[in-house]
Amino acid sequence: MATELGPCPPRFVELKQEIAASYPDFETGVTRAWGEILQELDKETKEIASKGSLNVPEVNFEELGSLSPERVEEIKRKGSLVIRDVVDDAEAKEWQTWLSEYVTKNPEIEGFPENDKQFFQLYWTKSQIRGRAHPNVLEASKWLNQTYHTKSGEIVENVDLTTPLSYADRFRIRHPGVQWDAHPPHIDGGSIERWEDQVFRGCFADILSGNWRAHDPYDLGNRINARSSLYKRPNQSTVFRTYQGWLALSETAPNEGTLQVFPNVLLSNAYIVLRPFFTPKEGKDADSFDPADWQFDISNPDFPGIYSLGQAFTGPRPNPRSHPHLRLEETMVSVPKVYPGDMVFWHCDVIHAVEKQHVGKEDSTVMYIPAVPYTPANAAYVERQRESFLKGIAPPDFPVTKGESHCAGIGKEDDIESPIGKRAMGFSVAVS
Repeated sequence: MATELGPCPPRFVELKQEIAASYPDFETGVTRAWGEILQELDKETKEIASKGSLNVPEVNFEELGSLSPERVEEIKRKGSLVIRDVVDDAEAKEWQTWLSEYVTKNPEIEGFPENDKQFFQLYWTKSQIRGRAHPNVLEASKWLNQTYHTKSGEIVENVDLTTPLSYADRFRIRHPGVQWDAHPPHIDGGSIERWEDQVFRGCFADILSGNWRAHDPYDLGNRINARSSLYKRPNQSTVFRTYQGWLALSETAPNEGTLQVFPNVLLSNAYIVLRPFFTPKEGKDADSFDPADWQFDISNPDFPGIYSLGQAFTGPRPNPRSHPHLRLEETMVSVPKVYPGDMVFWHCDVIHAVEKQHVGKEDSTVMYIPAVPYTPANAAYVERQRESFLKGIAPPDFPVTKGESHCAGIGKEDDIESPIGKRAMGFSVAVS
């Protein structure tokens, strides 16, 4: 998994200049906003660090339809949550057993680390197909999709937040005692595209206009047409996922290789989007929270946390050096302990990571299943994904592999048992 990360190209100076010219009084507006964001981060990061895993809301699946508006707003502000009992424990445990058997029966399958495979480039096991198509999983996705809206209140044509789609991703069976460095803090769903693609940039227009507190991470306005993969990098999702997520097939507690999140999506968005436009003044520390120690600067091509990767780009990958005000070493909080059948979700802009350490005694097994709404672009992807499924090859967003058509126990179309599951995978459903 080692990759050679390089600097941003010189042409990104022009990108910064283009952005600055796109908003009236850009320097004045963002300089004021930058100072406010630093002061807010100084307070908020301390509070996040003091609460730890309590930052992450927990709800039961059966509660989703009756949560108070205040509770829903809390979930949206944090940008992440645990949903308990989405799938019955016994069924989830059975899926874990099937995954283990699949891996054992097919030792040539691709995964890493190479000498002790734990993260698998597999998409079409029976467990994954059953999990994605489970009515409760899709109902949870539907609820999450509906936390999005348009600020204007207008109906977006051909978008249906009540129709969930399935996005095939992978799974992990992480062994205890193994150091895991593959997933440090990062944000998925677009790298330099957040600034370079004009539509994607529009998702952050309030931030770039200096009115950062008005930013709404749940505004559909530009999301559905934002291009998150301008450079066709493998493993770069081209689909609009409202939330990323996984389904637990085992017990996993903090310090047992679980997910970590920065639980304030508005504030992290505001900071990361404006970070490229500021540098510390000469002689001032880069971790200073004093607005007077910073200056507006668009003379260099750096977008902190964005790295060139061949002909494409990766990131944002915030770290203590590039984004010191996030205090990531204290604020990347582990999600609460999960049990088989629980699901964890995080907003598509949330900074997240996987714990380096797993000090538990059992394997930590999860299947990655995001929440995906019906949009024309998403539906078109699902059509292509369905063909990949029928051929037993990797889905379109992922690297080409040897495929699974030769694997013993590969999942079949008949393993999608529910009509809603078939529809989510792009299969036609007969109307009785």
